[in-house]
Order: sequence, then C-alpha cells, then structure tokens
Amino acid sequence: MKATHGARQERSSLRAGDVVEVRSRSEILATLDERGELDALHFMPEMLQFCGQRFTVEARATKLCDTISWSGMRRMEDAVHLAGARCDGGGHGGCQASCMLYWKQAWLKRVDDGAVAQAPAADPPLATTDTLADAAEPEPGRYACQATELLRAAPRPVKPWDARQYVQDVTSGNAGLLRTVRSVVVGVFNEYQDLSRRFLPRPLRIKDGLRYPYIRGTLTKTPDERIGLKPGDVVRIKSKDQIISTLDTTNRNRGMTFDAEMLKYCGCEATVLRRVERIIDEDSGKMLHFKNPCIVLEGVVCSGDFHRVCPRSIYPYWREIWLERVR
Repeated sequence: MKATHGARQERSSLRAGDVVEVRSRSEILATLDERGELDALHFMPEMLQFCGQRFTVEARATKLCDTISWSGMRRMEDAVHLAGARCDGGGHGGCQASCMLYWKQAWLKRVDDGAVAQAPAADPPLATTDTLADAAEPEPGRYACQATELLRAAPRPVKPWDARQYVQDVTSGNAGLLRTVRSVVVGVFNEYQDLSRRFLPRPLRIKDGLRYPYIRGTLTKTPDERIGLKPGDVVRIKSKDQIISTLDTTNRNRGMTFDAEMLKYCGCEATVLRRVERIIDEDSGKMLHFKNPCIVLEGVVCSGDFHRVCPRSIYPYWREIWLERVR
C-alpha cells in the first residue's frame, strides 16, 4: 500500500506541453514497492539516467493500445510520456524497440516559473537499484519491462463508445478537436466495415468491407530487397501503391506488417535512426532476433490516427524494400 501513497498525492492535471523535472533517485525509490513498481508500473533501470533532468510532457498517458493480447484500448492512471525520454534497452539485453517510457506523476515535479514542488512524504524505501535490475530480468533469458507488464499496469479496458476518453484526448492536450473527431469517425466507419463483411452480401459492401485507409496486399510470397541502409542515411518512403505491391494478403512483407499508421509517411523523406535486429517479445518476455533486420526512422512514429489517438508513439518498423535512398 505504501507504494501508491505518492501517486495519490501527485494526482494533478499535467497536460501536454507542461515542463516537469524528474525526481531524484532516492525520491523515486521511496515510491516503489519491493518489486520496483508503483501501481504495477515498473520503474526501469534505463530511467535512472533521467533523474534530475527537465522535460516537456509530450502526452498524458491516459490510454494505450494492448499489443500483448490485442484486446483493444486500456486505461492508464496518473502517468505521462516525456518528450525525448525513450528506453535505450541498456537494462534489458540491448532491446532496440526504443519504447516511449511511462512516468507516474509521483516521479515528477512540476516546474512553474523556476519553482519546483516539494517531494511527497514517504516511508523508508522498499526498493533499491538492485531491485530494479533484478526485476528487469527475473529469470535467465526472460525480461520484464513496462511493455511486457502493461496489462497489469493498465488492467481496465476502454470501450470505443466511452466518450470520456475523447474528452480527455482534447482537454489533456494530446490531440486537437478535429483530429479527435476524425479518429472517432474513422473508428465508427471501420466497425461498420467489419460488420459488413460478416453480414452483408458482397455487392452491398463498401470496398468489399475493407477497413480505411484501404490497404490490401495480394501476394502469396513476398519479395526481399536489401540496400544496406545505415544510421544517418536519408531515405524517401515509397508510395502507397509501391508498398502494397510488396505485401501478402495479411498486409505483411516477409512477416513484417505494413500498418495503416505508416501510410501518412508515404512520399516523405526521413533519416535512418537505426537498424533493428532484436526486440523483447511483449507476450513472452523473450528476446526476438530478426532474421530480416528492419529500419526505424527519426521522428517517424505511430500517431494513433487509426487507433483512437493512442499516445504511445511507437516506432513503426520499415522493410528496406519500402524505402529508397536519397543520400
């Protein structure tokens, strides 16, 4: 129970754009339980490097896409994402997913005109830095992190018809009114499309019941292309039609999905951030090693336009065949 005390004191109205300071190591450890968690959310070893630094709140983490059991949207309480604060994988076997970190508001103090809030009163800490390291790899070859434990930290589902989430999207500063309304309209349309495939004869369906924005691959075997991209290279993302021509009927190329959220970047130029060769599987906690390395691009993240404005800002993975070198 002690581990939730600070969080309840720190319930505040942090919004996107607010400036905060990450509390000191000792202050944060004092909010954690013996598992190194607060309200079932891990404070990870990779987060220690940010203690004492100031950041801008990028988004209120009010909800998130369930990428473990794919149950839909889940609700997170008292947490935010900070601009530029991503996991570097240093405490988790060098995972290269670069997830946006979750920060409980108890781990932060608001910065207003140069003043900072006082630390909340706390009992002697139950957690240490060794606790964080042990929690990161509870057994050899299996890792635990914020991403693998998200269903514990965000146990409650958020149904599409719960209008409160859309009000929060706007009032928190996560999204403007027009973007939020658009996401609702697209969501309703795609629900209709799903139902039409089940209940309507083909002639009465809109684009055969395909979900917007209408991506449909047709191949049974997908092509491979390597152009030797490395960090710092500038690339142009190919057109929608060019990319669709490389996809199978599940919209994958050699097992990698081309997601609707990636479509907005078609035709844009971007810089290669890194080649991704290993990530932690969120379901099993085991390290996955890609047979076909993929690419992440600087500033190219999932914006949640087709996922109810989810603020996780996950890096999409790009096959090299979807990119062309500019310089």
